[in-house]
Amino acid sequence: MARKQTKQDAEIDVVEWLRKLPKVELHLHLEGTIQLDTLLELSKRHDAEPLTAEVAKKLYVYENFLGFMDSFKAVSARLVGPDDYELITYNMVRDLAAQGVVHAEVYVSFGIIYFWKNAEVEPYVEAIERGRVRGEKDFGTTIYWLIDAVRHFGAEEAVKVFRKAAELRKLYPRIVGIGIGGDEERGSADLFKESYAEAKAAGLRLTAHAGETIGPESIWAAINIGAERVGHALSAQHDAELLEVLAERQIPLELNVTSNIRTGCCKSFDEHPVKHYFESGLMVTINSDDPPMFGSNLLEEYVLVQSRFEFSLEQMRELAANAVEASFLPPERKLDLLRAVEQYGY
Repeated sequence: MARKQTKQDAEIDVVEWLRKLPKVELHLHLEGTIQLDTLLELSKRHDAEPLTAEVAKKLYVYENFLGFMDSFKAVSARLVGPDDYELITYNMVRDLAAQGVVHAEVYVSFGIIYFWKNAEVEPYVEAIERGRVRGEKDFGTTIYWLIDAVRHFGAEEAVKVFRKAAELRKLYPRIVGIGIGGDEERGSADLFKESYAEAKAAGLRLTAHAGETIGPESIWAAINIGAERVGHALSAQHDAELLEVLAERQIPLELNVTSNIRTGCCKSFDEHPVKHYFESGLMVTINSDDPPMFGSNLLEEYVLVQSRFEFSLEQMRELAANAVEASFLPPERKLDLLRAVEQYGY
């Protein structure tokens, strides 16, 4: 896709250029999109003593991955009823559109609803669909849902989650796929091989978080159970054979740079493999994961990657095109978006 810029890069407002670049996000958790003002609103709804802004801000502060998990749990605990899910869905679509995101494939944790809230998921799915429909109408950004099982809740719980996803997909076709998140050390992907095969047979697409907190063996396991996209894949850099396989098969990687730094999974930006992966021919996509938890949305991730890792604007265009190609959109929409990315800025 390399073509000469019509303007010198030095003459371009890079942030605005990246904002208007049509972008697709592939790794975003609905429960992790709760901005501070939304958290305060949820607290007013549900807490006997509503959080002050000062106290609420502290919920977004942590020191490592386990601390992040605790913060995530504390914030998402304010999601009590379906109306709360409708609110955060609508707000998420609004925020995505403001960043120039044209499509997002968003993880929703049925595991949280089933096992933390001890509730059935149907009212919550109805709610996120209400929020999605209103958001798409008002802002234009489209949403697909990926149903996430918490891997350390165990294989049996994942079966329940994936079967419910397949059942609800018949009513809500925006449910397109499944994934596993949570603590890799307590839930190897191998445990989910049969449930992934069942989900695939039911027409669901397959993703998996892998190689975020443990070694490349986790990524191998994700590939071996059929994952079509791999979230994080941070530890692939330590396995040359794995890098060759990822490049040869063009398995999309959902990279989350700021997330990896904030959770301590990567010690510094200098050690992050995003540029190495890109230059090695891997299919790299840029994502935000849990934006307010990490202080960086998708636009800010694009700005960060471009500046800190010295990606050219043409390479940023390639990253945007990768995300379109790696999405689960139908071919016609992919072609339209790829054309928009290719023609952008000329």
